[in-house]
Amino acid sequence: MLTAILITFLLVVLSVFIHYELLRSVSNVLPSLKIKVRPRLLVIIAVVFIAHITEILLFAIAFSLMQHQWGLGSISGALEDGWLDYFYFSAASYTTLGMGDIQPLGHLRFVAAIESLTGLVLIGWSASYTYLAMSKFWGMQKPKQEPKKKKS
Repeated sequence: MLTAILITFLLVVLSVFIHYELLRSVSNVLPSLKIKVRPRLLVIIAVVFIAHITEILLFAIAFSLMQHQWGLGSISGALEDGWLDYFYFSAASYTTLGMGDIQPLGHLRFVAAIESLTGLVLIGWSASYTYLAMSKFWGMQKPKQEPKKKKS
């Protein structure tokens, strides 16, 4: 169990680091981009998606290694015996979707539970970051001028 706890701790730290670095990088790059407001927001959303997909992949790789290399548990259920099973399970855990067609066994249960908590926090962070960026960029848009009224 100690091994699973250490692996999980490492996965959480790496996920937070990835998230922080990608959001920090996009924050540093956005002011220098010579593009309009809408494309800037699309850049933010793309970076957020890249961050989440990377973190899901990180956990999926760990699930595969923990099952096949280290014998710390397994996933069972409606498997198709491919790498996509680990990605699917990781995405369902990360997003707290929890479909239930694939279940973790052994120490992978602990990792999956903490992945859900990690995903919940990081998705909230992304939502907050996106909201703040939208608020800032919407303030940069020029307001539409109302037509002047004719004096009678």
